[in-house]
Amino acid sequence: MAFTYRAALAALAVGASCISMAAAAQDAASQGQEDGEIVVNGYIASLAKARELKRNSNIIKDVIVAEDMAKFPELNLAESIQRLPGVAINREAGEGRRITLRGLSPDYIRVQLNGMEVLGNVDSAMDSRGQRSRDRAFDFNIFASELFSRVEVEKSYQASQAEGGMAGTVGLFTAKPLDQKQGISGAIAAKLGTNSYTKDAQPRVAAMLSQNWDNRFGILLSVAYSKRKTEEQGYNTYSPSQLSASQIASYLGKGLDISALSADQQAKFKSGNLVFASGNRLSVWDARQERLGLTLATQWRPADNLLFTVDGLHGEFTTNRDEYHLATRPDNTSGSVIFDTTSKIKSIHWDSTNFVDSISVDNATYASEHRRSRNKNKFNQIALTYKWDATERFKVDGHIGYEDSSYTTPIDDKLYLRARGGMTTTYSADGTSATNSYAWNTLDPSKYEFKEFYFREFWNKTNLREGVLNGAYTLNDVFTLRGGASYRRFSNSGSEIYNDGQFQKFGGDPAASIVDTFTQNKSADWLTGNYDRAFAKYNAQHTIVGAWDIENTFKVTEETKSTYGQLEWNAPVAGMRLRGNFSLRAFFTDTTSTGNVTQSDRPIGVVTTSASYSDVLPALNAALEITPNFLLRVAAARNINRPSLGSMSASGTASADGSDPASRKITASIGNPDLKPYKDDAIDVSAEWYFGQVGLISLGVYHKDIDNLIITDTQYNVPYSTTGLPLSLLPSLTPNTIVSEYSKPINGGKAYITGFEAAAQANFTFLPAPFDKLGMSTNVTLIDSNIRDKNGVNNPINGLSKSSANATLYYETKRWGIRGSMNYRSSYLRSGYDGKKPESKDGFDGTVYVDAAAFYNLTDRIRLTLDAINLTNETEVQFNSIYHRLHNETRSGTSVFGGVSIKF
Repeated sequence: MAFTYRAALAALAVGASCISMAAAAQDAASQGQEDGEIVVNGYIASLAKARELKRNSNIIKDVIVAEDMAKFPELNLAESIQRLPGVAINREAGEGRRITLRGLSPDYIRVQLNGMEVLGNVDSAMDSRGQRSRDRAFDFNIFASELFSRVEVEKSYQASQAEGGMAGTVGLFTAKPLDQKQGISGAIAAKLGTNSYTKDAQPRVAAMLSQNWDNRFGILLSVAYSKRKTEEQGYNTYSPSQLSASQIASYLGKGLDISALSADQQAKFKSGNLVFASGNRLSVWDARQERLGLTLATQWRPADNLLFTVDGLHGEFTTNRDEYHLATRPDNTSGSVIFDTTSKIKSIHWDSTNFVDSISVDNATYASEHRRSRNKNKFNQIALTYKWDATERFKVDGHIGYEDSSYTTPIDDKLYLRARGGMTTTYSADGTSATNSYAWNTLDPSKYEFKEFYFREFWNKTNLREGVLNGAYTLNDVFTLRGGASYRRFSNSGSEIYNDGQFQKFGGDPAASIVDTFTQNKSADWLTGNYDRAFAKYNAQHTIVGAWDIENTFKVTEETKSTYGQLEWNAPVAGMRLRGNFSLRAFFTDTTSTGNVTQSDRPIGVVTTSASYSDVLPALNAALEITPNFLLRVAAARNINRPSLGSMSASGTASADGSDPASRKITASIGNPDLKPYKDDAIDVSAEWYFGQVGLISLGVYHKDIDNLIITDTQYNVPYSTTGLPLSLLPSLTPNTIVSEYSKPINGGKAYITGFEAAAQANFTFLPAPFDKLGMSTNVTLIDSNIRDKNGVNNPINGLSKSSANATLYYETKRWGIRGSMNYRSSYLRSGYDGKKPESKDGFDGTVYVDAAAFYNLTDRIRLTLDAINLTNETEVQFNSIYHRLHNETRSGTSVFGGVSIKF
């Protein structure tokens, strides 16, 4: 990755040099010079519009404007937003899902749709990526990108914005009918694509129809639909296992054969010091995705000074996923290591960290897993927005709205087959790849037998009710006083039900009649279970009837009332212009949390608790226009981030390692509804230089001090009464029973983030024709961070990449255009080192994604397009432990779309 990082920075340096030349050339030109050679439509026009919105803002923000309806070329909005400074994304099957902003994870980012907060839950194929996250983060895959005309990323805070989202606020905006031409107008865009792995036909269709009656009344309807297959292939492991000397001795006593190893190797193997990879798994994740989005906007202007807007949006995103895995899954040893008690280890090698990086085994035990799931995301929002210019000095605006979202998994099944045979597995020294060599015929049906079914279901629901009223009074030519109040009621609930191995378990039954041949993986072919034939043979079906493993069942409700005051100014100062605002926001939040108390994953009771908190948040934003084209900005504010939903759950559990009250060891854990929000004190300083028609160079630094982060507090040998859990969880409990280990989340962590952002864009009109139609947009972000827990352990903040960069090189005329984009993100952690267990550290290596887009205008109304996503088929590598061992390594192929758009 060092090479790609240097290459990325080199590309940025070249781009910056060209932009500086463009800036000098355009700045030197007289204001009256003829600009007829500069194209101001298409992509260049979108850059110009976005630049003006950034320039005129009193706060620090970046903007993306779509060229036209359905002109975001990326697969979804996350991939478009990643082009902005300070933004990085994670990907699922090659498609952008969630964003990080200025080093902070998605949980720290507020996302708004037409001014109202939106919430949506995420689904991932991998447990190691956070398979089902129930949090405050937003998954951009829910919405079709074609539905949106503008995206704004607010990086500094002002009190007229709702509290929360200390990383920033992402605003999504759909088209409005009174912004369109009078009369009937519309557009339709159709694309057909494919992927180098799936080789299927992937349609994307979007249409917009608007009627504007004399700028008094208008209706706009838009729809977007897409259907595609995705495929992610790779090598997959679980957390590594270090088996103790006593475990090894037990396995040897039961038949594990190490006689082929040298005396020194045998001694090392018996010592319990070796660390073994778990799973050693070849994996393919296939998915069939279908996305539908609908918007309906109605606007009414009964008078010149009054405007009502009703926005409705419906989104559906459905994924039917099939996963196929061939993994080591021994019956009689721990941790899914490669050897079973029936195995013979023929050779073994370990590295300097005692990790077994190569091992050859006879008679290993395997699981061929066919996992199928159906995941449904649905989102609905309706909001009434109003603007009333009561007088020239007094104005009123605001909105009332309702939204709900649901994420359900009605089917999540696993069908396991078992097989045995020899294998050699080898891990690369850099922790980025591994290979398996099988010493048996993986396509021989006689080698497989039926193992078991797993049946699971999940659901999660969120709803929000919100009302906002703002007023602004112009005191004089300099000052405007703004104030307002809002009400917000948010609730989130969900549950997970497991019926693992409890239904239709027929160990040892030959599987020849229920298998399919699986040949999609590039490394090997194997046999996998067929659900229809297996269900017919065993008279089985998906069911959770009788399941007792019901986990993570809770409901959290937050009710917030807030008010603010904001003084804005815009005045000449010593030949310059100073504008900005100072504001205070007060909020009062009441929370109610209900959760199941479980014993060995069985719900045996319900706990309901309430809590409240409040605060006042100050904010200052100032922009000094030294010249009309050169600005200095300063922003300082305090903001909050509400605790994660899982941490606030009132649910808890207790367990014992024995039944004798006198000798058993009791452990207990519980959520903490009394958690307070995180707080950050932030300061930003930036400079912006505007030139030409799209030219911009900006430099900025920022610093955030964050307090009240959630950490896990573990207490030892405390009375059971300390836990607050009911005595019914375990037999013979009393308030004075000693709990050996009791943990719960508390506020107490501290962190800081310091960042540098640089961005530049320009048309290279100084070059001789035909190169004068070239242009470039580029940015780089460098971040330093540290999070410190109560034990003094320091780590970078999870999800934070220390460096990220984007560069887009474009060539555009009135007839045709082409552009290529590069996105670089350095490595980041999913979990930091806890100071004790090497495997507690887990993260992702850096990546460089390359995309391209081109268009050709047949007429003023008809355009042909070509988009290519992930041209280099980038490898995603997830590592584990402080020694950088392989966790996952996957690729998802290149996607290409050709299309046509028509305006009328």
